[in-house]
Amino acid sequence: DMPGVKRERDGSVGVLTLDEPATLNAMTPDLLGDLAIAIGETTADPEVRALVLTGAGRGFCSGQNLKAAQILSDDIVAGVMKYYWPTFKALRECRVPVVVAVNGVAAGGGFSLAMAGDVIVAARSASFIQVFSRIALVPDLGSTWLLPRLVGRQRALELMMTNEPLTADQAKEWGLVREVFDEAALRDGALALARKLAGGPTRALVATRRLIDESEHATYAEQFRREIETQAEIRLSADAVEGRNAFLEISGLFSDLLLAWMLRGKLRLY
Repeated sequence: DMPGVKRERDGSVGVLTLDEPATLNAMTPDLLGDLAIAIGETTADPEVRALVLTGAGRGFCSGQNLKAAQILSDDIVAGVMKYYWPTFKALRECRVPVVVAVNGVAAGGGFSLAMAGDVIVAARSASFIQVFSRIALVPDLGSTWLLPRLVGRQRALELMMTNEPLTADQAKEWGLVREVFDEAALRDGALALARKLAGGPTRALVATRRLIDESEHATYAEQFRREIETQAEIRLSADAVEGRNAFLEISGLFSDLLLAWMLRGKLRLY
């Protein structure tokens, strides 16, 4: 029983909703532990080919629940790595693409949680704020790794140093958010994108995510080789075989049409 995380299915898409609206879905070890388990159990079903993560109520996630922080013990490093890291790792290494639908505020660690997915969509009312320097702390839960890669170093520093909130429209302009929806349309918009990803070659999409993450610290030659090694691993998957066959059919049809047009004098090649 995990009352903090609501699970649903929409065909081949799993939908997970942070469901503690009274605190704007503030992070606690229990909530994030439940989310890690929900991600694992939902995606263990081979019929699930994409995931949507969102929040209930007026906010996506307001960051750390300070009342629950004492559970982390005096050794905050050990506490965060024990209770929080498994959830972020589960999102970053999820076996299916992850769409994050941000409704309302994503603050502090909630901002980090949103960035841990693959693609972010947002309600028009959404806002993103780092918060940390306001309380004389540094960004955490992966923010200093994720945010510069999404919006660039200068903009990331600006958000982290000024604590100014980023609106949904600004976030789209900066490349953080893919699309902005009216409040009532957010769920349908997120599901439409997730269904599109679910209909794609899941294994190749997830391998692409891994290659992009690894590329930051690789030379051109190393990445060139990694791409081909990954290609060799997945080329015999069902998705890859089906994709190649479909491509060959389309190519054959195009060639036949091209030849027919040439014979009828409709097209000349020089």
